[in-house]
Amino acid sequence: MTTTPTHQALQPEFRLLVFLVAIGFFMQGLDTTIINTAIPAIAHSLNEDPLSMHSVVVAYVLSVAACIPLSGWLADRFGVRNTFFAAIVIFTFASLGCAFSSSLNELLIYRVIQGIGGAFLLPVGRLAMLKIIPRSQFLAAMSLMSLAGLIGPLIGPTLGGWMVEYMTWHWIFLINIPMGILGVFVTFKAMPNVKETTVKKFDFSGFILLVFAMVGLSLGIENLANKQNAAWVSIALIITGVVATLIYAFHAINHQNALFRASLFKNRIFTIGILGNFFARFGGNALPFLLPLMLQVAFGFDPFITGLLMIPTVLGSLASKPIIRPLIQRFGYRQVLLINTLLVGVCIASFALHTADTPTWFRLIHFFIFGVLNSLQFVSMNTLTLKDLSQQNASSGNSFLSMIMMLSMSLGVALAGTLVNVFTQHLGTANTLQAFNYTLLCLASINIIAALIFWQIPKNTPI
Repeated sequence: MTTTPTHQALQPEFRLLVFLVAIGFFMQGLDTTIINTAIPAIAHSLNEDPLSMHSVVVAYVLSVAACIPLSGWLADRFGVRNTFFAAIVIFTFASLGCAFSSSLNELLIYRVIQGIGGAFLLPVGRLAMLKIIPRSQFLAAMSLMSLAGLIGPLIGPTLGGWMVEYMTWHWIFLINIPMGILGVFVTFKAMPNVKETTVKKFDFSGFILLVFAMVGLSLGIENLANKQNAAWVSIALIITGVVATLIYAFHAINHQNALFRASLFKNRIFTIGILGNFFARFGGNALPFLLPLMLQVAFGFDPFITGLLMIPTVLGSLASKPIIRPLIQRFGYRQVLLINTLLVGVCIASFALHTADTPTWFRLIHFFIFGVLNSLQFVSMNTLTLKDLSQQNASSGNSFLSMIMMLSMSLGVALAGTLVNVFTQHLGTANTLQAFNYTLLCLASINIIAALIFWQIPKNTPI
Protein backbone atom coordinates (compact mmCIF):
# COMPACT_ATOMS: atom_id res chain seq x y z
CA MET A 1 0.00 0.00 0.00
CA THR A 2 1.43 3.39 -1.01
CA THR A 3 1.04 6.54 1.03
CA THR A 4 0.48 10.02 -0.28
CA PRO A 5 3.51 12.25 0.28
CA THR A 6 3.10 15.08 2.73
CA HIS A 7 4.09 17.74 0.21
CA GLN A 8 3.43 17.52 -3.50
CA ALA A 9 4.27 19.65 -6.51
CA LEU A 10 1.64 22.22 -7.41
CA GLN A 11 -0.90 20.86 -9.87
CA PRO A 12 -1.61 22.86 -13.09
CA GLU A 13 -5.22 23.65 -12.14
CA PHE A 14 -4.04 25.72 -9.16
CA ARG A 15 -1.20 27.62 -10.87
CA LEU A 16 -3.43 30.40 -12.19
CA LEU A 17 -4.80 30.97 -8.69
CA VAL A 18 -1.27 31.22 -7.28
CA PHE A 19 -0.36 33.61 -10.12
CA LEU A 20 -3.36 35.79 -9.23
CA VAL A 21 -2.48 35.95 -5.53
CA ALA A 22 1.13 36.66 -6.52
CA ILE A 23 -0.07 39.68 -8.54
CA GLY A 24 -1.73 41.09 -5.43
CA PHE A 25 1.30 40.31 -3.26
CA PHE A 26 3.61 41.92 -5.82
CA MET A 27 1.47 45.06 -6.09
CA GLN A 28 1.38 45.47 -2.33
CA GLY A 29 5.11 44.79 -1.87
CA LEU A 30 6.07 47.07 -4.73
CA ASP A 31 3.88 49.95 -3.57
CA THR A 32 5.26 49.80 -0.03
CA THR A 33 8.83 50.41 -1.26
CA ILE A 34 8.68 52.15 -4.65
CA ILE A 35 7.59 55.46 -3.15
CA ASN A 36 10.59 55.81 -0.81
CA THR A 37 13.02 57.03 -3.47
CA ALA A 38 10.36 59.23 -5.11
CA ILE A 39 9.41 61.32 -2.07
CA PRO A 40 11.72 64.32 -2.79
CA ALA A 41 10.48 64.50 -6.40
CA ILE A 42 6.84 64.31 -5.30
CA ALA A 43 7.49 67.02 -2.71
CA HIS A 44 9.05 69.29 -5.35
CA SER A 45 6.12 68.74 -7.73
CA LEU A 46 3.53 69.49 -5.04
CA ASN A 47 5.53 72.43 -3.58
CA GLU A 48 6.02 70.66 -0.25
CA ASP A 49 9.02 70.18 2.05
CA PRO A 50 10.56 66.70 1.47
CA LEU A 51 11.15 66.40 5.22
CA SER A 52 7.40 66.69 5.80
CA MET A 53 6.36 64.03 3.30
CA HIS A 54 6.42 61.06 5.67
CA SER A 55 2.63 61.37 5.85
CA VAL A 56 2.45 59.86 2.34
CA VAL A 57 3.99 56.64 3.68
CA VAL A 58 2.13 56.75 7.00
CA ALA A 59 -1.29 57.20 5.33
CA TYR A 60 -0.88 54.01 3.30
CA VAL A 61 0.63 51.82 6.01
CA LEU A 62 -1.80 53.01 8.68
CA SER A 63 -4.87 52.27 6.55
CA VAL A 64 -3.45 48.80 5.82
CA ALA A 65 -3.00 48.18 9.56
CA ALA A 66 -6.49 49.46 10.38
CA CYS A 67 -8.25 47.27 7.81
CA ILE A 68 -6.41 43.97 8.36
CA PRO A 69 -8.89 42.85 11.10
CA LEU A 70 -11.73 43.35 8.62
CA SER A 71 -10.28 41.26 5.79
CA GLY A 72 -11.00 37.76 7.11
CA TRP A 73 -14.60 38.55 8.10
CA LEU A 74 -15.38 40.11 4.70
CA ALA A 75 -13.94 37.09 2.89
CA ASP A 76 -16.00 34.68 5.01
CA ARG A 77 -19.17 36.76 4.62
CA PHE A 78 -19.04 37.74 0.93
CA GLY A 79 -16.63 35.14 -0.46
CA VAL A 80 -12.92 35.22 -1.24
CA ARG A 81 -13.37 36.03 -4.94
CA ASN A 82 -15.71 38.96 -4.37
CA THR A 83 -13.50 40.41 -1.63
CA PHE A 84 -10.28 39.93 -3.60
CA PHE A 85 -11.89 41.44 -6.71
CA ALA A 86 -13.04 44.47 -4.72
CA ALA A 87 -9.53 44.83 -3.24
CA ILE A 88 -7.88 44.92 -6.69
CA VAL A 89 -10.44 47.40 -8.03
CA ILE A 90 -10.02 49.69 -5.00
CA PHE A 91 -6.23 49.48 -5.15
CA THR A 92 -6.12 50.14 -8.90
CA PHE A 93 -8.60 53.04 -8.76
CA ALA A 94 -6.69 54.62 -5.86
CA SER A 95 -3.38 54.24 -7.74
CA LEU A 96 -4.89 56.20 -10.63
CA GLY A 97 -6.07 58.85 -8.17
CA CYS A 98 -2.59 59.07 -6.62
CA ALA A 99 -0.99 59.56 -10.04
CA PHE A 100 -3.24 62.51 -10.90
CA SER A 101 -3.19 64.18 -7.47
CA SER A 102 -2.39 67.89 -7.62
CA SER A 103 -1.95 68.52 -3.90
CA LEU A 104 -0.61 66.72 -0.85
CA ASN A 105 -4.05 66.43 0.76
CA GLU A 106 -5.49 64.89 -2.40
CA LEU A 107 -2.59 62.44 -2.57
CA LEU A 108 -3.11 61.47 1.09
CA ILE A 109 -6.80 60.72 0.50
CA TYR A 110 -5.99 58.36 -2.37
CA ARG A 111 -3.14 56.78 -0.39
CA VAL A 112 -5.62 55.93 2.38
CA ILE A 113 -7.98 54.35 -0.17
CA GLN A 114 -5.06 52.51 -1.72
CA GLY A 115 -4.12 51.17 1.72
CA ILE A 116 -7.66 49.86 2.23
CA GLY A 117 -7.35 47.82 -0.97
CA GLY A 118 -3.83 46.74 -0.07
CA ALA A 119 -4.98 45.53 3.35
CA PHE A 120 -7.17 42.88 1.71
CA LEU A 121 -4.90 41.73 -1.14
CA LEU A 122 -2.46 39.47 0.71
CA PRO A 123 -4.62 38.19 3.62
CA VAL A 124 -7.60 37.35 1.39
CA GLY A 125 -5.39 35.88 -1.32
CA ARG A 126 -3.61 33.69 1.21
CA LEU A 127 -6.96 32.67 2.71
CA ALA A 128 -8.26 31.73 -0.77
CA MET A 129 -5.24 29.49 -1.34
CA LEU A 130 -5.74 27.92 2.07
CA LYS A 131 -9.38 27.11 1.32
CA ILE A 132 -9.00 25.98 -2.30
CA ILE A 133 -5.60 24.31 -2.63
CA PRO A 134 -5.16 20.86 -1.01
CA ARG A 135 -2.88 20.80 2.05
CA SER A 136 -0.45 18.47 0.29
CA GLN A 137 0.23 21.20 -2.32
CA PHE A 138 -0.06 24.25 -0.06
CA LEU A 139 3.66 24.49 0.74
CA ALA A 140 4.57 24.49 -2.96
CA ALA A 141 1.91 27.15 -3.62
CA MET A 142 3.12 29.40 -0.78
CA SER A 143 6.76 29.09 -1.89
CA LEU A 144 5.86 30.07 -5.45
CA MET A 145 3.66 32.95 -4.32
CA SER A 146 6.30 34.25 -1.91
CA LEU A 147 8.69 34.91 -4.78
CA ALA A 148 6.43 37.79 -5.84
CA GLY A 149 6.72 39.27 -2.36
CA LEU A 150 10.52 39.21 -2.65
CA ILE A 151 10.64 40.68 -6.16
CA GLY A 152 8.47 43.70 -5.26
CA PRO A 153 10.74 45.12 -2.51
CA LEU A 154 13.84 44.12 -4.51
CA ILE A 155 13.01 46.23 -7.55
CA GLY A 156 10.81 48.84 -5.84
CA PRO A 157 13.39 51.47 -4.75
CA THR A 158 15.43 51.20 -7.96
CA LEU A 159 12.38 51.23 -10.23
CA GLY A 160 10.97 54.20 -8.34
CA GLY A 161 14.27 56.09 -8.65
CA TRP A 162 14.53 55.30 -12.37
CA MET A 163 10.97 56.42 -13.07
CA VAL A 164 11.44 59.67 -11.17
CA GLU A 165 14.71 60.47 -12.94
CA TYR A 166 13.85 59.44 -16.50
CA MET A 167 10.04 59.74 -16.55
CA THR A 168 7.90 61.41 -13.84
CA TRP A 169 6.89 60.41 -10.31
CA HIS A 170 3.33 59.74 -11.52
CA TRP A 171 4.50 56.46 -13.07
CA ILE A 172 5.25 54.89 -9.69
CA PHE A 173 1.44 54.72 -9.32
CA LEU A 174 0.47 54.27 -12.97
CA ILE A 175 2.52 51.04 -13.09
CA ASN A 176 -0.21 49.45 -10.96
CA ILE A 177 -2.91 50.02 -13.58
CA PRO A 178 -2.01 47.25 -16.09
CA MET A 179 -1.35 44.78 -13.26
CA GLY A 180 -4.68 45.67 -11.69
CA ILE A 181 -6.57 45.22 -14.96
CA LEU A 182 -4.87 41.84 -15.47
CA GLY A 183 -5.80 40.83 -11.92
CA VAL A 184 -9.45 41.80 -12.45
CA PHE A 185 -9.79 39.48 -15.45
CA VAL A 186 -7.85 36.59 -13.88
CA THR A 187 -9.89 36.76 -10.65
CA PHE A 188 -13.09 35.48 -12.25
CA LYS A 189 -11.29 32.69 -14.07
CA ALA A 190 -8.99 31.45 -11.30
CA MET A 191 -10.73 32.04 -7.96
CA PRO A 192 -14.01 30.35 -6.91
CA ASN A 193 -16.13 32.45 -4.58
CA VAL A 194 -15.71 30.26 -1.51
CA LYS A 195 -17.53 31.57 1.56
CA GLU A 196 -18.55 30.32 4.99
CA THR A 197 -22.13 29.16 5.54
CA THR A 198 -22.29 30.67 9.03
CA VAL A 199 -20.37 33.83 9.91
CA LYS A 200 -20.39 35.30 13.40
CA LYS A 201 -21.39 38.92 13.89
CA PHE A 202 -18.55 41.34 13.22
CA ASP A 203 -17.14 43.10 16.28
CA PHE A 204 -17.78 46.58 14.92
CA SER A 205 -17.30 48.39 18.24
CA GLY A 206 -13.94 46.67 18.77
CA PHE A 207 -12.90 47.52 15.22
CA ILE A 208 -13.72 51.22 15.77
CA LEU A 209 -11.72 51.24 19.01
CA LEU A 210 -8.70 49.75 17.25
CA VAL A 211 -8.96 52.30 14.44
CA PHE A 212 -9.12 55.17 16.95
CA ALA A 213 -6.12 53.71 18.79
CA MET A 214 -3.96 53.34 15.68
CA VAL A 215 -4.96 56.62 14.05
CA GLY A 216 -4.63 58.59 17.29
CA LEU A 217 -1.13 57.33 18.05
CA SER A 218 0.17 57.63 14.47
CA LEU A 219 -1.26 61.05 13.66
CA GLY A 220 -0.35 62.36 17.11
CA ILE A 221 3.31 61.44 16.65
CA GLU A 222 3.34 62.55 13.01
CA ASN A 223 2.03 66.06 13.77
CA LEU A 224 4.22 66.83 16.77
CA ALA A 225 6.60 68.85 14.58
CA ASN A 226 3.90 70.36 12.38
CA LYS A 227 4.01 74.14 12.79
CA GLN A 228 0.50 74.48 11.37
CA ASN A 229 -1.03 72.57 14.31
CA ALA A 230 -0.87 73.52 17.96
CA ALA A 231 0.98 71.10 20.22
CA TRP A 232 -2.19 70.32 22.15
CA VAL A 233 -3.74 68.79 19.02
CA SER A 234 -0.96 66.18 18.78
CA ILE A 235 -1.08 65.51 22.52
CA ALA A 236 -4.88 65.10 22.36
CA LEU A 237 -4.52 62.61 19.48
CA ILE A 238 -1.94 60.56 21.38
CA ILE A 239 -4.10 60.54 24.52
CA THR A 240 -7.08 59.46 22.39
CA GLY A 241 -5.00 56.59 21.01
CA VAL A 242 -3.89 55.47 24.47
CA VAL A 243 -7.40 55.69 25.92
CA ALA A 244 -8.87 53.76 22.96
CA THR A 245 -6.22 51.07 23.50
CA LEU A 246 -7.12 50.73 27.18
CA ILE A 247 -10.84 50.59 26.42
CA TYR A 248 -10.23 47.89 23.82
CA ALA A 249 -8.23 45.88 26.37
CA PHE A 250 -11.31 45.93 28.64
CA HIS A 251 -13.52 45.13 25.63
CA ALA A 252 -11.34 42.13 24.70
CA ILE A 253 -11.79 40.68 28.19
CA ASN A 254 -15.56 41.10 28.39
CA HIS A 255 -16.82 40.80 24.80
CA GLN A 256 -17.34 37.20 23.66
CA ASN A 257 -17.12 38.18 19.99
CA ALA A 258 -14.05 40.44 20.25
CA LEU A 259 -11.77 40.59 17.20
CA PHE A 260 -8.81 39.65 19.38
CA ARG A 261 -9.72 37.97 22.64
CA ALA A 262 -7.71 38.72 25.78
CA SER A 263 -7.10 34.97 26.13
CA LEU A 264 -4.50 35.31 23.35
CA PHE A 265 -2.20 37.06 25.81
CA LYS A 266 -2.34 34.25 28.35
CA ASN A 267 0.36 32.75 26.17
CA ARG A 268 3.52 34.34 27.57
CA ILE A 269 5.65 33.73 24.47
CA PHE A 270 3.01 35.33 22.24
CA THR A 271 2.86 38.40 24.51
CA ILE A 272 6.64 38.79 24.56
CA GLY A 273 6.76 38.34 20.78
CA ILE A 274 4.07 40.98 20.15
CA LEU A 275 5.71 43.56 22.44
CA GLY A 276 9.15 42.80 21.00
CA ASN A 277 7.84 43.09 17.44
CA PHE A 278 6.21 46.43 18.23
CA PHE A 279 9.37 48.12 19.54
CA ALA A 280 12.00 46.31 17.44
CA ARG A 281 10.31 47.29 14.18
CA PHE A 282 10.38 51.04 14.84
CA GLY A 283 13.92 51.47 13.56
CA GLY A 284 14.01 48.53 11.14
CA ASN A 285 10.84 49.64 9.36
CA ALA A 286 11.70 53.35 9.36
CA LEU A 287 15.10 52.93 7.67
CA PRO A 288 13.77 52.05 4.18
CA PHE A 289 12.00 55.44 4.30
CA LEU A 290 14.72 57.42 6.08
CA LEU A 291 17.84 56.28 4.20
CA PRO A 292 16.66 57.19 0.66
CA LEU A 293 15.52 60.56 2.02
CA MET A 294 18.91 61.16 3.66
CA LEU A 295 20.82 60.12 0.54
CA GLN A 296 18.89 62.59 -1.62
CA VAL A 297 18.22 65.53 0.72
CA ALA A 298 21.41 65.52 2.80
CA PHE A 299 23.90 64.09 0.27
CA GLY A 300 22.35 65.23 -3.01
CA PHE A 301 22.22 61.81 -4.68
CA ASP A 302 20.08 61.26 -7.77
CA PRO A 303 16.91 59.16 -7.28
CA PHE A 304 18.11 56.33 -9.54
CA ILE A 305 21.48 56.05 -7.77
CA THR A 306 19.65 56.10 -4.45
CA GLY A 307 17.47 53.21 -5.60
CA LEU A 308 20.50 51.20 -6.72
CA LEU A 309 22.17 51.74 -3.35
CA MET A 310 19.15 50.25 -1.59
CA ILE A 311 19.37 46.92 -3.47
CA PRO A 312 21.98 45.40 -1.10
CA THR A 313 19.50 45.75 1.77
CA VAL A 314 17.08 43.38 0.02
CA LEU A 315 19.92 41.09 -1.11
CA GLY A 316 21.07 40.89 2.50
CA SER A 317 17.55 39.93 3.50
CA LEU A 318 17.55 37.12 0.93
CA ALA A 319 21.04 35.96 1.94
CA SER A 320 19.97 35.62 5.59
CA LYS A 321 17.17 33.12 4.90
CA PRO A 322 19.29 29.92 4.89
CA ILE A 323 21.09 30.77 8.15
CA ILE A 324 18.13 31.78 10.34
CA ARG A 325 16.93 28.33 11.32
CA PRO A 326 20.43 26.90 12.03
CA LEU A 327 21.21 29.92 14.22
CA ILE A 328 18.04 29.52 16.26
CA GLN A 329 18.60 25.78 16.59
CA ARG A 330 22.18 26.35 17.74
CA PHE A 331 21.69 29.27 20.15
CA GLY A 332 17.94 29.41 20.87
CA TYR A 333 15.43 32.22 20.47
CA ARG A 334 16.49 34.13 23.56
CA GLN A 335 20.17 34.44 22.72
CA VAL A 336 19.61 35.10 19.00
CA LEU A 337 17.03 37.83 19.59
CA LEU A 338 18.94 39.49 22.43
CA ILE A 339 22.20 39.74 20.48
CA ASN A 340 20.63 40.49 17.10
CA THR A 341 18.36 43.21 18.51
CA LEU A 342 21.39 45.04 19.89
CA LEU A 343 23.33 44.50 16.64
CA VAL A 344 20.46 46.00 14.63
CA GLY A 345 20.52 49.01 16.97
CA VAL A 346 24.28 49.44 16.51
CA CYS A 347 23.90 49.08 12.75
CA ILE A 348 21.17 51.76 12.63
CA ALA A 349 23.27 54.11 14.76
CA SER A 350 26.34 53.55 12.57
CA PHE A 351 24.53 54.99 9.54
CA ALA A 352 25.16 58.33 11.26
CA LEU A 353 28.84 57.90 10.31
CA HIS A 354 28.03 58.24 6.60
CA THR A 355 28.95 61.43 4.77
CA ALA A 356 28.64 62.54 1.16
CA ASP A 357 32.19 61.26 0.62
CA THR A 358 31.71 57.80 2.12
CA PRO A 359 33.04 55.22 -0.41
CA THR A 360 30.34 53.47 -2.38
CA TRP A 361 31.74 50.03 -1.54
CA PHE A 362 31.41 50.81 2.17
CA ARG A 363 27.80 51.94 1.75
CA LEU A 364 26.93 48.77 -0.16
CA ILE A 365 28.47 46.49 2.48
CA HIS A 366 26.79 48.48 5.27
CA PHE A 367 23.37 48.25 3.61
CA PHE A 368 23.89 44.53 2.99
CA ILE A 369 24.74 43.90 6.66
CA PHE A 370 21.65 45.84 7.74
CA GLY A 371 19.52 43.73 5.40
CA VAL A 372 20.91 40.51 6.90
CA LEU A 373 20.40 41.63 10.52
CA ASN A 374 16.95 43.11 9.89
CA SER A 375 15.67 39.99 8.14
CA LEU A 376 17.06 37.77 10.89
CA GLN A 377 15.29 39.98 13.43
CA PHE A 378 11.90 39.93 11.70
CA VAL A 379 11.81 36.20 10.92
CA SER A 380 12.98 35.21 14.41
CA MET A 381 10.44 37.48 16.10
CA ASN A 382 7.56 36.28 13.92
CA THR A 383 8.40 32.61 14.42
CA LEU A 384 8.71 33.03 18.19
CA THR A 385 5.42 34.93 18.41
CA LEU A 386 3.30 32.34 16.62
CA LYS A 387 5.00 29.06 17.45
CA ASP A 388 3.09 28.16 20.65
CA LEU A 389 -0.40 29.29 19.64
CA SER A 390 -3.12 26.67 19.68
CA GLN A 391 -4.98 25.79 16.50
CA GLN A 392 -7.96 27.70 17.89
CA ASN A 393 -5.94 30.91 18.33
CA ALA A 394 -3.63 30.59 15.30
CA SER A 395 -5.75 32.65 12.88
CA SER A 396 -6.53 35.40 15.38
CA GLY A 397 -2.94 35.54 16.59
CA ASN A 398 -1.57 35.76 13.04
CA SER A 399 -3.99 38.61 12.18
CA PHE A 400 -3.03 40.48 15.35
CA LEU A 401 0.67 40.08 14.55
CA SER A 402 0.09 41.37 10.99
CA MET A 403 -1.74 44.40 12.38
CA ILE A 404 1.03 45.13 14.91
CA MET A 405 3.68 44.84 12.17
CA MET A 406 1.95 47.45 10.00
CA LEU A 407 1.14 49.70 12.98
CA SER A 408 4.77 49.60 14.09
CA MET A 409 5.86 50.55 10.57
CA SER A 410 3.41 53.46 10.58
CA LEU A 411 4.59 54.69 13.98
CA GLY A 412 8.26 54.18 13.03
CA VAL A 413 7.99 56.25 9.85
CA ALA A 414 5.91 58.91 11.64
CA LEU A 415 8.47 59.09 14.46
CA ALA A 416 11.42 59.25 12.02
CA GLY A 417 9.81 62.09 10.06
CA THR A 418 8.90 63.98 13.21
CA LEU A 419 12.40 63.64 14.70
CA VAL A 420 14.07 64.87 11.50
CA ASN A 421 11.79 67.91 11.50
CA VAL A 422 12.26 68.63 15.22
CA PHE A 423 16.06 68.45 14.93
CA THR A 424 16.05 70.51 11.72
CA GLN A 425 13.96 73.23 13.38
CA HIS A 426 16.33 73.24 16.35
CA LEU A 427 19.63 73.06 14.42
CA GLY A 428 18.61 75.01 11.30
CA THR A 429 18.30 73.89 7.69
CA ALA A 430 22.07 74.24 7.22
CA ASN A 431 22.53 71.24 9.55
CA THR A 432 20.11 68.82 7.88
CA LEU A 433 22.67 65.98 7.91
CA GLN A 434 23.14 66.38 11.66
CA ALA A 435 19.34 66.22 12.07
CA PHE A 436 19.30 62.89 10.20
CA ASN A 437 22.18 61.60 12.35
CA TYR A 438 20.42 62.46 15.61
CA THR A 439 17.27 60.78 14.31
CA LEU A 440 19.21 57.60 13.54
CA LEU A 441 20.65 57.55 17.05
CA CYS A 442 17.17 57.98 18.57
CA LEU A 443 15.72 55.16 16.47
CA ALA A 444 18.65 52.91 17.38
CA SER A 445 18.13 53.52 21.10
CA ILE A 446 14.58 52.10 20.92
CA ASN A 447 16.17 48.69 20.32
CA ILE A 448 17.33 48.74 23.93
CA ILE A 449 13.65 48.55 24.96
CA ALA A 450 13.15 45.62 22.56
CA ALA A 451 16.21 43.86 23.99
CA LEU A 452 14.82 44.22 27.53
CA ILE A 453 11.58 42.63 26.35
CA PHE A 454 13.38 39.70 24.71
CA TRP A 455 15.36 39.27 27.94
CA GLN A 456 12.07 37.92 29.37
CA ILE A 457 12.11 34.91 27.00
CA PRO A 458 12.59 31.79 29.16
CA LYS A 459 16.06 30.29 28.71
CA ASN A 460 14.67 26.83 28.06
CA THR A 461 12.22 27.96 25.33
CA PRO A 462 12.00 25.06 22.84
CA ILE A 463 12.67 25.64 19.13
